[in-house]
Amino acid sequence: MRHIELHILQSFPVSCLNRDDLNSPKTAIFGGVQRARVSSQCWKRAIRESMQENDTSGLFKGQRGRWIIQEFENKLKELKEKDEVVKALAICVSHYLAKIDSKNPQRVKTLLYLSPLELGSISRKLTEINSIEKEALVNAVSKVNLTEIDKEDEESDEDEKEEEAQNKKTKMPKSERVTAKQFTKLVDKSIKPIFKALFNKEGEKGLPKDASDIAIFGRMVANDASVNKEGSAAFNHALSVHKVDNEIDFFSGMDELQPRDETGAGMAGTLEFNSAMYYRFAALNLDMLFDKDHLACLDSEERKKVVNAFVKATLQSIPMARRNSMNGNVLPNYVLCVIREKGHPIQLINAFEKPIISKNGIIEGSIEALKNEYEKLKTTWGIEAKSEIRIPEKSLKELLSEVEKYVPAK
Repeated sequence: MRHIELHILQSFPVSCLNRDDLNSPKTAIFGGVQRARVSSQCWKRAIRESMQENDTSGLFKGQRGRWIIQEFENKLKELKEKDEVVKALAICVSHYLAKIDSKNPQRVKTLLYLSPLELGSISRKLTEINSIEKEALVNAVSKVNLTEIDKEDEESDEDEKEEEAQNKKTKMPKSERVTAKQFTKLVDKSIKPIFKALFNKEGEKGLPKDASDIAIFGRMVANDASVNKEGSAAFNHALSVHKVDNEIDFFSGMDELQPRDETGAGMAGTLEFNSAMYYRFAALNLDMLFDKDHLACLDSEERKKVVNAFVKATLQSIPMARRNSMNGNVLPNYVLCVIREKGHPIQLINAFEKPIISKNGIIEGSIEALKNEYEKLKTTWGIEAKSEIRIPEKSLKELLSEVEKYVPAK
């Protein structure tokens, strides 16, 4: 497969780029010692945000969230549906995709990743549901208890039969209540054909142009596999090339309003931090990115813009944690960009399996280790490259210009 590899060495000062559940910088053991770590999820978000912030062509509009019901309501209102139908369809399609959250029925249980054009196409299909099914969905939404839907959804058939028997004893009309199981079955029956038409092989399986970020990072929808998209990009967890021990920063804040006869700080506490040279790796599968399942709809210029934006954002994006108190905004010290026509992306992390140690800085030693590892792999395994571009030997502009030559035309 044709792909781009980005091997990045980047030295950060005092910072906490990615925190764990204890508010400490993330770490990992590699090569028998503790390393500083930044998760792939963390850096991917920074890259996504950078691409969207600098997007002037409307190519990166994907949004992930649980508050998807309101988004569907907004689209359905634009299509002039009645208010009760808008509410019912938005709830039903959201429940179909990610299940309503009983703790807050205004949102769903898992994050959904959709673009505005996808929201629009799904909403238009929803309006095409026949009037009898729409009425049934409106009726079901009015009679199901969404705040109990998790508990009810776990009921066994025996529980449901027992509940029906109890309702008969109390002479409760069956029409007064719709159980979670009944609601889910009705929703699946009415909504599933829409996604079969839009996302299965006989439908519009590819992504619209404003979902270019979804094509790069992928999408997982557990309730309907047809909506899933395999991401065309791959990332590592960034690791320091040397041993790292987290350090503790003691801080205090003065109370400028306290009486003169009182002493001491108004507040005090501690924060953990580290400083590290990271090896980062990202790869972009160009063949997958522009295939019929992803972005076949883009023209040649749009394809170049997508790849250009990805490479630029990957090289320049920084995670946001403690951006103001521990500013870590630095640019890479060294970049090796490799373009291949075949094979699979290969990390060079084993260049640093033996931690880099130096009293005179580690940038030069890290660059040398990376170069040696790459040459060793080429010699040993016969790895071939169509192009190799290095920063700072070449500028970012020259790197992007070279990459563009290998972007598949429409």
